[in-house]
Amino acid sequence: MASDILRNIEEKMQISVGVLKQELDTIRTGHATPALVEHLKVEYAGVPTPLQQIAGISASGAKLLIIQPWDRGGLHSIEKAILKSDLGLNPVSDGNVIRINIPPLSEERRQELSKTVWKRVEERRVAIRNLRREAMDELKGLERNKEISQDEHKRALDQLQKLTDSFIIDVEQIGKDKETELKEV
Repeated sequence: MASDILRNIEEKMQISVGVLKQELDTIRTGHATPALVEHLKVEYAGVPTPLQQIAGISASGAKLLIIQPWDRGGLHSIEKAILKSDLGLNPVSDGNVIRINIPPLSEERRQELSKTVWKRVEERRVAIRNLRREAMDELKGLERNKEISQDEHKRALDQLQKLTDSFIIDVEQIGKDKETELKEV
């Protein structure tokens, strides 16, 4: 019983950490990576569609992204979506592909992005703590209903706290790694 709850919460915490990694991949660091733009929604055939579903995205070197739409008719819509995004990127089209030069980040922009990173890290910490509280409530209910003993309840709470601590350390490390990446010139 208690082990099922702990296993379930651990899976949810892993998902939370995965979401953080995905979110931080979309933050521009001065290096070209497809993750910067693949999440952008493009108005394609009247439907907002993720860019990765309508075009091939590749990095050519450290400073150039190349986007090749599978249908050239969507070229203009892709350019528009990139310009409307808050990424601060300028697409250049030759009629077949879009090239995006990734300019170096200014110090001010690096600081803004660093704040964004830590804001997202804090959101994940809170999410993990909320998951811990959810598991604690479930464990308390099991003890109240005499489905587990007080000793089992105590052991499960200790395991839950260790699990929570390890995931919070993981989240903080991911944030530190991203901040280091942002500070690289």
